[in-house]
Amino acid sequence: MHIAEGFLPAPHAIGWTVAAAPFVVHGARAVVREVRERPESTLLLGAAGAFTFVLSAIKLPSVTGSSSHPTGTGAGAVLFRPPVMALLGTVVLLFQALLLAHGGLTTLGANAFAFAVVGPWAGYGAYRLARSLGAGLLPGVFVALALADLATYVTTSLQLALAFPDAAGGFAGAAAKFLGVFALTQVPLAVAEGLLGVLLFRVLTVNARPELERLGLLRPAPLATTEEVR
Repeated sequence: MHIAEGFLPAPHAIGWTVAAAPFVVHGARAVVREVRERPESTLLLGAAGAFTFVLSAIKLPSVTGSSSHPTGTGAGAVLFRPPVMALLGTVVLLFQALLLAHGGLTTLGANAFAFAVVGPWAGYGAYRLARSLGAGLLPGVFVALALADLATYVTTSLQLALAFPDAAGGFAGAAAKFLGVFALTQVPLAVAEGLLGVLLFRVLTVNARPELERLGLLRPAPLATTEEVR
């Protein structure tokens, strides 16, 4: 992920920007609505963005024109749902392109589609499925962060394969090569990211339980009875 500046052909860069734009606009509206309806969540919203920025700034060399690293978008998707992460993730990518030379402006649309759209939706879908099957919050968080990470890199691999098909195997051959190279670093990173997410939410359940209850992630703690208070 973080396809480098100028690496994609112009039609691909424009196409992915057009594809990502509606999600980002919808995400901006979701953020405004979240802040208006639950202003007490503003601090946690900022923390989700900061977590994504810091985690995704850890850069490891990978396929030419791209890199491997954690994403962190699954945490925000679990907390505030994927539309919010479409905006937060794109803002993170923009700042990283301008300040850290990670990614670029011409490839912002492609990176945003993989990082801020597909990743959060895949992670949130995995979280909802895990919870519907009876898993607790922390197992759900683990699969959310791991799947958000992996889905981002699968999407990036397909984007690169579309732009640079293999001379012999075409799109399928290029996709297999990109996916194979990414898997060497990304599968362990996805597992590590899932575990880090579990640690993060363990801290949040202790220090931000009221916020998690308001967001519907935890059931309200039972009130103490009169005898317990005495």
